[in-house]
Amino acid sequence: MSKNVKTIKELADELGTNKTRISRIINKNSIPTQKIKNKIVLEDNSVSLIRQYFKNETQQQNETVSILRTELDKAHSHIEKLSNLLDQQQRLALQDKKLLEEYKAENDSLKALKKQMEALNDKIKGQEQLNNQVSKKWYQFWK
Repeated sequence: MSKNVKTIKELADELGTNKTRISRIINKNSIPTQKIKNKIVLEDNSVSLIRQYFKNETQQQNETVSILRTELDKAHSHIEKLSNLLDQQQRLALQDKKLLEEYKAENDSLKALKKQMEALNDKIKGQEQLNNQVSKKWYQFWK
């Protein structure tokens, strides 16, 4: 047996975790242990394996965090683009509404002018008929 041995508690304290987690790693990965005076101890090679497990786990977590940050940045970019498109759509809808109101006002104005023109045309026709009746003299009947 090697001189440098650590208990599960000592290793857990060193790695900033708890004994249960270290025990699960030992069981899951079949890491060799020894029992000295009713305490489970780990030799240097077992300690190295557990440290490597934590190192790999930390790297995986860092990679996962990096991937998630990248995806979050993409999502943020998409949200920003969608927000800009929504804003643009709302501005266009407002412009369309203003144009429709202008066209409606212009149409109403044209309808009013048309009615005035029809009234004037009727008045002119009536005036022409009146002029035709009054202006005929006795000698124009044979024409």
